[in-house]
Amino acid sequence: MKKLLHIDLDGVIADFISAMHSHPLKEIPPYDEHPDTIPHIFRNLQPIEGAVTAVQNLMNSNKYEVYFLSTAPWNNPTAWTDKRLWLEEQFGDIVNRKLILTHRKDLIRGDILIDDRANNGADKFQGEWIQFGSEKYPNWDEVLKYLL
Repeated sequence: MKKLLHIDLDGVIADFISAMHSHPLKEIPPYDEHPDTIPHIFRNLQPIEGAVTAVQNLMNSNKYEVYFLSTAPWNNPTAWTDKRLWLEEQFGDIVNRKLILTHRKDLIRGDILIDDRANNGADKFQGEWIQFGSEKYPNWDEVLKYLL
């Protein structure tokens, strides 16, 4: 039986930090304090190094059923659509109906969550939390070594 694997987007497979620091609205209120509310900022993010290939390997393995588990800012309705479109652009139709948007990751059932931050209940996830970017899992190579 396949394990249910959830993968966060921002900071795990999509590079939100670089987009935030380079965006032309980054110093204009209210975006200077809340860059995640910049309209369409989530649409054209660059993938984290190695992320697309790693996720494809996980999706093609017989070990995992892969879903994407992300939080979209409530005050940025474009983020909800942009995250879905970004995933489809990176992975194609294989991600159809594989995106879960929630502000409470601890309420989602699953075996493993790959997430870079403890926010939104990731640290209270019922299954195993793999903290991407941590000393133990600093990059996708280390995550794949562990999971595959």
